[in-house]
Amino acid sequence: MAATPRNRSATSRKRNPEGRMRLVEHLIEFRNRLIISAIAIAIGMVAGFFLTDIVLDLIRRPIETLQETREGRVSINFGNVTTGFDLRLQIALTLGIVVSSPVWLYQTWMFLMPGLKKGERRYIIGFLGAAIPLFLGGVALGFILMPRMIEVMAMFVPEKDTVFYDAKTYYSFVLTLCLAVGVAFVVPVILVMLNFAGILAGKTILGGWRWAILIAALFGGISTPAADVLSMVLLMLPMIALYFAAVGIALLHDKRQAKRDAKLRENLLGSSEMSRGD
Repeated sequence: MAATPRNRSATSRKRNPEGRMRLVEHLIEFRNRLIISAIAIAIGMVAGFFLTDIVLDLIRRPIETLQETREGRVSINFGNVTTGFDLRLQIALTLGIVVSSPVWLYQTWMFLMPGLKKGERRYIIGFLGAAIPLFLGGVALGFILMPRMIEVMAMFVPEKDTVFYDAKTYYSFVLTLCLAVGVAFVVPVILVMLNFAGILAGKTILGGWRWAILIAALFGGISTPAADVLSMVLLMLPMIALYFAAVGIALLHDKRQAKRDAKLRENLLGSSEMSRGD
């Protein structure tokens, strides 16, 4: 894999213009970027700890809505002495991941494509400009779908019976759903960037459309309750749309690149013929 570590000197680049790295260097690069990402998440986690009350109120609203519409009692149960504190740490960690997304997304991209030339560095801006909004949009979509999922599953409980949701399980479901959808929305952007970097052809991406739809269906089925088909479909459709949007962009880029290559060959051929004529 062609790569140039961030701390590599100009002299080493001259000696190794292709920037090829050994396995040990790859591991060191991975460790360094992982540490930077972890520090950013930890800082975001500290800040997020002070916002846990707001998040708890937002996530509790579907339960309060159910309580108003059902005869039986609906509540969240904190069944352990340390559950409240553990839950706040979990929420703070989730907020840290969301807040620090620009940092770890940048580190992820630079680990995948560290050997970018000067003219290719615009890919970084394009990646971050698309990946960050999509990640945050995915998190928001997961949060929007969450009340619907809870409402559907509560329908299977008899109206007059009491519903106790374990606090840790309930909040884990909500937070995991939001993060999972956010990450899933970033995958098409990675495919496009790999295409722009010349690693993955548009036809190759298109060739996996059946797998993409299957993965989207499986992801939607796992992330949503089996009985909530509507939420599953609402989750699948944006993922499939983003995938085919990535395919379209990659194919268009390949077509333009082919034209540029053909024009370059023509120019080189013309220059060669002129040299022979002289």
